[in-house]
Amino acid sequence: MSASALSVSAVVSAGPGRPEPLGATADRDGVNFAVHSTASALWLLLLDPVTGATTGEYRFRPEHRVGTVHTMRLDGPGLAGVGYELRVQRTPEQPPIQVVDPYAKVFTTTGWGQRPHRRTARVLPEQGGARGPRPQIAPQDLIIYETHVRGFTRSPSSRVRAPGTYAGLIEKIPYLQRLGVNCVELLPVAEFDETDNTYSDPAGGAPLLNFWGYNPVAFFAPKASYAATEPDAEFAALVAALHRAGIQVVLDVVFNHTAEGDHRGPDLSLRALDEQAYYLLDPAGRPVNLTATGNTVQPNHPVTSALILDCLRHWVTRYNVDGFRFDMASILTRGHDGRVMADPPLIATVAGDPVLAGRLLIAEATDATGLDQTGSFPHHHRWAEWNARYRDAVRRFLLARPGSTAEMATRLAGSPDLYPGRGPVASINYVTCHDGLTLADWTSYDRRHNEANGEDSRDGIADEDSSNHGHEGPTVDPAITVVRRRQQRNALALLFTSRGVPMLLAGDESRRTQGGNNNAYSQDNATSWLDWDTVRENADLVRFTRHLIAQRGAHPVLRLDEHPDGRPRDGWPLPPISWHGTRPGAPDWGDESRLLVALLYHRDDDGIGDAALVAANTADTPVEIRLPAPPPGTHWSVGADTAATPPSHAPGTGPALATDTRTLQSHSVLLLTAAPDERT
Repeated sequence: MSASALSVSAVVSAGPGRPEPLGATADRDGVNFAVHSTASALWLLLLDPVTGATTGEYRFRPEHRVGTVHTMRLDGPGLAGVGYELRVQRTPEQPPIQVVDPYAKVFTTTGWGQRPHRRTARVLPEQGGARGPRPQIAPQDLIIYETHVRGFTRSPSSRVRAPGTYAGLIEKIPYLQRLGVNCVELLPVAEFDETDNTYSDPAGGAPLLNFWGYNPVAFFAPKASYAATEPDAEFAALVAALHRAGIQVVLDVVFNHTAEGDHRGPDLSLRALDEQAYYLLDPAGRPVNLTATGNTVQPNHPVTSALILDCLRHWVTRYNVDGFRFDMASILTRGHDGRVMADPPLIATVAGDPVLAGRLLIAEATDATGLDQTGSFPHHHRWAEWNARYRDAVRRFLLARPGSTAEMATRLAGSPDLYPGRGPVASINYVTCHDGLTLADWTSYDRRHNEANGEDSRDGIADEDSSNHGHEGPTVDPAITVVRRRQQRNALALLFTSRGVPMLLAGDESRRTQGGNNNAYSQDNATSWLDWDTVRENADLVRFTRHLIAQRGAHPVLRLDEHPDGRPRDGWPLPPISWHGTRPGAPDWGDESRLLVALLYHRDDDGIGDAALVAANTADTPVEIRLPAPPPGTHWSVGADTAATPPSHAPGTGPALATDTRTLQSHSVLLLTAAPDERT
């Protein structure tokens, strides 16, 4: 009998179940259900997975409860794939309500953005998930590409068979390979409510969506409407295809809040089952809002910690993902009273979990209260961090802000002030991300243009250290266009020559614009979708980005997992790093300095040396510099020059410099690499 035809009479038996694992666990003969709840009564509803109609109802019997875990086992044909939901009666005085199992692992939905929106949890079959080996990539060798599953291929210009889906992304893997990317970081793919947005389009009045997905409904389940076919299988196929292409997969996970919102929000799952365990509450019993979303998950309660750890393990064991980026991870350091804990147990548990060993753990070390733990997040030598200070330093330096040169030097060296003893791979370096202006917009707008979000442009980051270079928005002025395009190349050149792990926002390599919108979370349209025609129209920047990634891969000195210092090494002709100015050994660290010159050197255990020189001039006028000498037996070769035509040569084959001087054009970055002299 099929799952959609299942009825009460079709079930052979309903009896006590096991208290673990939590959720619905299928085997050949039936399904075990285990649900933590402090409610006075709990029922299991079996549903038609297509229509959502109830086909069976069973009460969890009190005598089958183990602690606070309600258990039940159903034996019968066709249970794998059946839809199900929970009916909860919190107290005898309150009416029962229907909610989602927080451990639900796959859903059927009415389709992206449809109102009213119905989602039905289904029992996940025993078999499934991703198979095959994972790419083994050292963290310092990663090139992370942050993208959104739907936005990456939703535009008609993507020309894929299933736009906006996991399958659509699979079709674009060859592009990622050509670019040189070896890790994708996906914005939230766990089941969320895209219809949860109180704002409307000011132009036409249509309700806006929650496009990004930072409002989870079910932490364990791949977003059903991102699938062209079956979400479990299609997401597993995406991970497996990326792995075969040598590309790792990092998931952006949201454990700091849920789509239930504050006390006025819907009862979807956690609130009805055990609000006091899952959420931070004030003395009056109302949600504490440290996330600017209405509620705050209580991460260090044992019940919630177990949920989060079980969820991470599920994504690893079923889909073989390579790591996680934790949204507003500073929330995970807070205790039951909302205060920051000196040693939060969840952070330590995740860091030491054997199932998660070898997987990337990346913290966004901030939250909506203004708490900033960048450099001080409790890392346990496992956690890396999004380094927003790197972003700000690059932007301020390229705009020649006072005092920015010295800080840029520190960020170029891998932020040793923030990550002493941890190495540069603790720093995820980025100039742009989904949250803020794109790279093209950073060079085209002085202020945010978020009118389409319906919030009178009060939302989003107020000051992005951006510049329109003389005109707000698009322009045909050739002088402004030259500066904008050079600044885009400058930012990319610094990103890929800095120690740490570089992260590129999808579309920055092809000048993707959001029209100045720096908070496009609600824009499920061309504002957020990648226009693939720009890949062809801006082939020069795509080629330049690919070239920079190749240069980084060819030169270990640019991606070592150690902070360079100026101390001499025995037998080394040069120190690991030296700083220069218009003359060798004469850096200018003054507030008005516009010149940064760094020479990086490394020698491996076999005695093979590698050297690179990074020089940046942020002034409005050219400057001539006398170059420091390269290592003995080598000469300087041009790796990249943002003031010149984007190169097409392979790394190590660039033109040699004929003199020991070089003119740096205004607003430009130069990369030189050491090439061996020809033997006569």
